[in-house]
Amino acid sequence: MENTYAKYTANVFVAKCPETHEKGETIILETKFGKQHECIVFNLVARGKDGFFYYSIVRADGFNAQEFARKKAERYQQWATGAEKKSNELWEASNEARDFLSLGEPIKVGHHSEKRHRALIIRNHNRMSKSIEEGKKVEQHESKADYWNRKANDINLSMPESIEYYEYKVEETKERHEGLKSGKYERTHSFSLTYAKKAVNDAEKNLATAKKLWGE
Repeated sequence: MENTYAKYTANVFVAKCPETHEKGETIILETKFGKQHECIVFNLVARGKDGFFYYSIVRADGFNAQEFARKKAERYQQWATGAEKKSNELWEASNEARDFLSLGEPIKVGHHSEKRHRALIIRNHNRMSKSIEEGKKVEQHESKADYWNRKANDINLSMPESIEYYEYKVEETKERHEGLKSGKYERTHSFSLTYAKKAVNDAEKNLATAKKLWGE
């Protein structure tokens, strides 16, 4: 029976194993799509009633949520660059016979040039419309690239570094909560203190989970 992935909590997948493993051991996990990853075992986080052992793991190749975000950002930036190139090419193409059209010559109905003249105008109009569409794609792709670039700096519970991060968040939220109670910070609305206390609770809960996943 293969080792597989199982969702443990938000952003965190653990190894679901039919046998026990030691901390630091490298094991192979198989995804539901049949791909295999080398992973390093950290902690036993649960022993299920199903007989499986659940371990926190990291990818041996270093791939994590931040690397995933970086790759997504790179992909969207590549698409933005491609769309921009295509948009510029279409804009240039839409200027076909620009000098002639700039003269404002009317279409000579019945003349042998009528068909070519109309086709030229339609062709350039279509090219300009497609250039504008590609320009919109550039904006969309760049917006998504910017989003994923920001995500590339996030730390979440899927990373061993989350212990240190949530230790900091606990201290930060506690200081904020105490400051609101003492009057050091202004309460901007009636739920300021309630929300601050919730932030403390959430940070403490996340820290406890981080320690279970990655602590000694």
